[in-house]
Amino acid sequence: MKKTMKKTAIAFVLLSSTASLAAAQTSVNLYGMLDLAAVSEGGGAAGTVTKLTSGVAAGSRLGFKGSEDLGGGLSAIFLLESGFQADTGTMGQGGLLFGRQAYVGLAGGFGTVTFGRQYTPQFLTQAAVDPFGIGTAGAAPNLLPLTASGGRMDNTVKYATPSFNGLSGELAYGFGEVAGDSSAGRGLGLALGYGKGPLTIRLGYHNRNNDTATLKNTANAKNTLLAGIVDVGFMKAYAGLGLNRGLNSNVLRNAANPYQTRTAPTASTDSRDILLGVVFPAGAGRIIASAIRKNDRTAFNQDATQLALGYFHALSKRTELYAVYGHIDNRNGAGYTVGGAIEAGSGNRAGNLGMRHTF
Repeated sequence: MKKTMKKTAIAFVLLSSTASLAAAQTSVNLYGMLDLAAVSEGGGAAGTVTKLTSGVAAGSRLGFKGSEDLGGGLSAIFLLESGFQADTGTMGQGGLLFGRQAYVGLAGGFGTVTFGRQYTPQFLTQAAVDPFGIGTAGAAPNLLPLTASGGRMDNTVKYATPSFNGLSGELAYGFGEVAGDSSAGRGLGLALGYGKGPLTIRLGYHNRNNDTATLKNTANAKNTLLAGIVDVGFMKAYAGLGLNRGLNSNVLRNAANPYQTRTAPTASTDSRDILLGVVFPAGAGRIIASAIRKNDRTAFNQDATQLALGYFHALSKRTELYAVYGHIDNRNGAGYTVGGAIEAGSGNRAGNLGMRHTF
């Protein structure tokens, strides 16, 4: 009897210890996306270009996301996300192992604080207001800048508030890490948002310093985007207003020769941008349309307008087919091209027929 009780007690202690260890273990989720499309581009120096390419509607990726309950409402969180080209199997983001995102942080009632390679608040604002989701031939970044940091910042500390009755905010600081000059190359981003009922409003801002001390007398890159979304059931309406100044913008803005030709496809360093878009549910799919106008305020006056139309059809919750066409009207030698989520494109028009699967 004593032996039986002793064995039972030991088993209970072992089970309790195992349960405690399991509760303290990190919960890790594996996820990913495969996106491939047949793409036909035209209007560029290379003529008609037809190809099968990856990352048209969204970048193909493999990710690991996890959290650990630390008690008291506090959790440790992490995310590692690697981009790759599904058509060739090669690494994306210049060959970086976790080029899409790589961060660790803490989350709780105060919000979240994360450290690593992360999206800028201004990029997330653009992603929210682009009805094509920063992808396909209708992608807003064909004309709208993704900040001078390219949408992501390395060496970044980021704080995101919890939602207070629909109000939320983000603040991000990226260390430039230039030897001998702590201000060179550093970035600062912030966003304020409101989302309740059918209305979402978000203001995103990003400021990036020049990389070297020799350029300190030139302008920093500054990108501001005000976004609004209204969901009225039978459609969603999108509107965005962007104010953008690129690195060294004061040099080009005051160019001595206003008729000097900018080498295509160099983007404007001083512009005012307007985006309008709609999404209409259509059975198992949705119809998407957008118009973007870039007003180049430099002496080059290289304005551009993009029009795009697409249809996405859901085969399931995780798989969809899509067809999208986009066209850019470039003025005064502007060289903007129609690309997708990953590639810039080769000409001013393109069509996509693709498939996207998430897991």
